[in-house]
Amino acid sequence: MSESIGIALVAPSGYATDIGAVERAIARLQAAGYRVNRHFAAEEKHERFGASDALRVAHLHAAASDPDADIVLALRGGYGLSRILPQLDWPLLAASGKLFLGHSDFTAFHLGLLAQTGAVSFAGPMLCDDFTRAPASDFTHAHCWQCLTSERTVVRVEQPDSPPVDAGGILWGGNLAMVAHLVGSPYLPHITGGILFLEDINEHPFRVERMLLQLLHAGVLAQQSAIVLGDFSGYKLSEIDNGFCFESMLARLRATLPVPVLTGLPFGHIVDKVTLPVGAPATLTGDAHGWTLTVSGYPHLLAR
Repeated sequence: MSESIGIALVAPSGYATDIGAVERAIARLQAAGYRVNRHFAAEEKHERFGASDALRVAHLHAAASDPDADIVLALRGGYGLSRILPQLDWPLLAASGKLFLGHSDFTAFHLGLLAQTGAVSFAGPMLCDDFTRAPASDFTHAHCWQCLTSERTVVRVEQPDSPPVDAGGILWGGNLAMVAHLVGSPYLPHITGGILFLEDINEHPFRVERMLLQLLHAGVLAQQSAIVLGDFSGYKLSEIDNGFCFESMLARLRATLPVPVLTGLPFGHIVDKVTLPVGAPATLTGDAHGWTLTVSGYPHLLAR
């Protein structure tokens, strides 16, 4: 299957800090049979970004128009998509039929595309570091291509003491900081009865709570049928926290919200991650032993 898949690489956020690693990752993808086209250039980096705002917009549009590409893969996250959301041609991107793939800062793209057009995109690996690290994660690679080439993907998590859940709705979300950042903008989709998944990195539990409270106060959380938390790591507690930790924050959240809050989703800034269709119909069922997320009805490569 890989011999017929074309990948367009874009850098809509940060630039690659290790060009050698990027070259090795591209060589690995090509050796596996993927056709790889670059829609960015290392010499075009501007400040902390992959290129100027105007060039990054042009690169995304060019990737969407690339006749040899099936997938548009983000180089890395960082910061930068927020600056160019108003300049993106959302109808063009949605009509391209490309499968847009990435996470972290790329969450702004996923949600903007969904809000503006209703089109599905994919929260999953990026070139850096998911394909540049050695060895790359077999789990991440296998789940990504299974999701992108199948009409249905399933995530099963064994999680003791999970709250019972039997929910259905549109799957959406991504990086918590980006979701909270888009509140009040035309780039946050208005979804009721959805299944909202969230993750973040290097955010202290009080910052996580603050962003969740922003979503709660904005009326977003209570409108969902369930909330699923992925990886939240990289923070440090201190003496001043005085017992306040992620677990205590989670307990308060569960006591406050009228919807179930599940944990253990293998997604985020971690080595082994699943790929999730953002904007697709999903079901979520579970009991005290764990839960199962099933997503279907989304565009995929074999449907072409």
